[in-house]
Amino acid sequence: MTRRTFFSLKTKNFIWNNMTLKKHYSICTVLLFLAAILCMASCIKDEAANKECDINGAHVIGDEYAQYFSDKSKMNINNLSSTETNIIFEVRSMATLPNQLPITFDVTPGATIQPASGSMQDFTKGPVTYTVTSQDGEWTRHYKVEFKEPVLPSFTFRFENVELSEKTTGGSNYHIFHEISPSGEKYGIWDSGNKGAALTLIGKQPDAFPTSSIEQGYAGKGVCLKTISAGSLGIMFKRPIAAGSLFLGKFIIEQVLTNTLKSTRFGIPIDREPVRVTGYYKYQPGEKFTDKDMTVVPGKTDEASIYAVFYKNKDSQGNDYYLYGDDVLDLDNLLKNNPQVVKVARVKSLPATDQWSPFIMEFEGKDADDKDVAAKKYNLALVFSSSKDGAKFEGAIGSTLYIDEVKVSFEK
Repeated sequence: MTRRTFFSLKTKNFIWNNMTLKKHYSICTVLLFLAAILCMASCIKDEAANKECDINGAHVIGDEYAQYFSDKSKMNINNLSSTETNIIFEVRSMATLPNQLPITFDVTPGATIQPASGSMQDFTKGPVTYTVTSQDGEWTRHYKVEFKEPVLPSFTFRFENVELSEKTTGGSNYHIFHEISPSGEKYGIWDSGNKGAALTLIGKQPDAFPTSSIEQGYAGKGVCLKTISAGSLGIMFKRPIAAGSLFLGKFIIEQVLTNTLKSTRFGIPIDREPVRVTGYYKYQPGEKFTDKDMTVVPGKTDEASIYAVFYKNKDSQGNDYYLYGDDVLDLDNLLKNNPQVVKVARVKSLPATDQWSPFIMEFEGKDADDKDVAAKKYNLALVFSSSKDGAKFEGAIGSTLYIDEVKVSFEK
């Protein structure tokens, strides 16, 4: 055999072996690919059906039903706890509630619910029980859904019921005040500007916030409202101070930097016509009164503010109506020119004092419609502030107002 013949045979064998190896690898690749598909198909086929049977949210959908609620937000209950089986919608009045209402539910994937989501049900006779069945059909949960008219408190506010907020992003806690109804239910009818102050108060305790609870009030606990610096962020946005405030209503955090006066929404529904408000206070103004540029205003002394407004919570078109921080800057003009406003009350003077002293304010204005009052078509706004012009970001850092034992009277 010649040398050339040997190399030719060797080369042919190499090419043949290489082709065989490639063919072997191709067959293996195809087999592995088919095995993967079969495995995936098996996994999909064998995947267990969902065993969860929860209601995650409940909704009354339809503008025609909004009239039965004091606020459209109350038509939706979201993010229900997995341990909660009682769902309660708060309505303006049970007396006007229709006997057929639909509720739409968000349930866990694959689960079914009976009675059917969106079906008409009668809630005027008491709770309706809904049964949720898991996708695999092995698990069920029973939910009681009902509509309730809130039982208003006695309107003697002692401020004994206070709790800590969850920790803010900056690691702070602040105080939240609420009322307990005669039947033991908790109502968060009070709010403050603490949520907004939390943007600048990093790692602070509750007593560093503008609104906080104190142990030594006129009788039991009381409320401390103080005007503080809003820090560099407040100065940047021309909002250098944060006055202590407490009010019936809701603080809307989304508005605090862009439209601050719209962050305070005043008023809660009420089924009685108020006549006067009484209570006890202590007050000391801060040393230096400053304007919104933090410029000291010589000779000006800070003043505290206590006032109330009784107004219609539905406009002429039947839409929800609220008063905000910019609406109440001029109470005289509000009473005279706002057709929604029925009555206004204010404490005209709160002299500085270190002793608990009584205050009283009488409502003045028009009489309300009795039928509309009974149907809770009026709101009561009640506001306390450590700086009278705090809404304009003018006042004195250090001004402190204490309040306690506040009573709204309805007897003429």
